[in-house]
Amino acid sequence: MQPVDPGLYAASDDPGHAPRILLLYGSLRARSFSRLVAEEAQRLLAWHGCEARLFDPRGLPLVDAEPVDHPKVRELREAAMWSEGMIWVSPERHGAMTGIMKTQIDWLPLSLGGVRPTQGKTLAVMQVCGGSQSFNAVNQLRILGRWMRMVTIPNQSSVARAFAEFGEDDRMKPSSYYNRIVDVVEELVKFTWMVRGRAGPLVDRYSERVETTAQTSARVNQRSI
Repeated sequence: MQPVDPGLYAASDDPGHAPRILLLYGSLRARSFSRLVAEEAQRLLAWHGCEARLFDPRGLPLVDAEPVDHPKVRELREAAMWSEGMIWVSPERHGAMTGIMKTQIDWLPLSLGGVRPTQGKTLAVMQVCGGSQSFNAVNQLRILGRWMRMVTIPNQSSVARAFAEFGEDDRMKPSSYYNRIVDVVEELVKFTWMVRGRAGPLVDRYSERVETTAQTSARVNQRSI
């Protein structure tokens, strides 16, 4: 591997600290392959000099089943606000991402106290498959990333027959699937260096500059005919 040179990507006023990446995975199994992929990505991020946090979704309630001050919800939202980029890894179940993956994303608001936890941040998407390679989950994650106003990188990873790709030590075996994960992480690091010092101007929108908070509230809360 080759280290990413920040000098090729960083803005002139870059904050200078290590890129902050949050990893979310979508399974509660004791031996979760989406978690194992996320852990491999976390190791690669550390090698690239990033600060990476892996969120444990155990104990996270369903959306709206508990108030927003629930400890796990608060932990997730604080981690999202801390981050400058994210990696989402989901298993594919019934041709879609898992419920716990969607629950984590649903708990992230577009706006929180004047701060937008996801807007203008980078995102990489990955999935694990129990059988042949599929891209249903990563395609859905891309849609969600766009909805959350994130800069989703072009590369992605889909690991087929994930149970056969890990050894008894829970480390991923050398393969083209592992190589793709290396590619995705490297690309995410590059995009994060490029975007984080420029996020403000990138997400500055005409429509939001001309519409006041009161006007927005009146528009979105108007009665349907």
